[in-house]
Amino acid sequence: MADYSMTTPLSDEDVKKLKAGDKVLLSGTIYTARDAAHKRLVDLLDEGKELPIPVDGQVIYYVGPSPTPPGKPIGSAGPTTSYRMDPYAPRLLDEGLKGMIGKGMRSDEVVASMKKNTVVYFAATGGAAALIARSITAAEVVAYEDLGAEAIRKLTIKDFPLIVAQDCGGGNVYKEGQEQYRR
Repeated sequence: MADYSMTTPLSDEDVKKLKAGDKVLLSGTIYTARDAAHKRLVDLLDEGKELPIPVDGQVIYYVGPSPTPPGKPIGSAGPTTSYRMDPYAPRLLDEGLKGMIGKGMRSDEVVASMKKNTVVYFAATGGAAALIARSITAAEVVAYEDLGAEAIRKLTIKDFPLIVAQDCGGGNVYKEGQEQYRR
């Protein structure tokens, strides 16, 4: 396992060097979206319309932050369970999305799409929402404000701590961890 510092947007070369279990401090711009926003994004693609955010080379964080306290860019911002985005993720990966951040395992369809499109799935630590928020230096709603906490936000991040949960070659810390436990 290795430690990396990376800045978005991510390239195929960036993603290919990451292996399940690697630690990454991610900086740059990422976007937030949960299932309601994902459905809207995929509906736009199905209608042949332009997305309200760039996806090529980008990373989406599955989060619905808590209300923003005075003087802070964002409230607590812990990851949500990723499988809720699985019906929509492959379509966005086909559009050039390079990374996803959440928690929990992904479906076989998402894993196949990750391999096909050279994509990484990062895990953020559940239960550490307030600590994670410290890595977010700016947050701005950029689409679907009517969704409240689930609106799409553009986040500026600095040294956001992540673990590579599933890499583009099929490495998977969830499966590998279970196998180690069984031994």
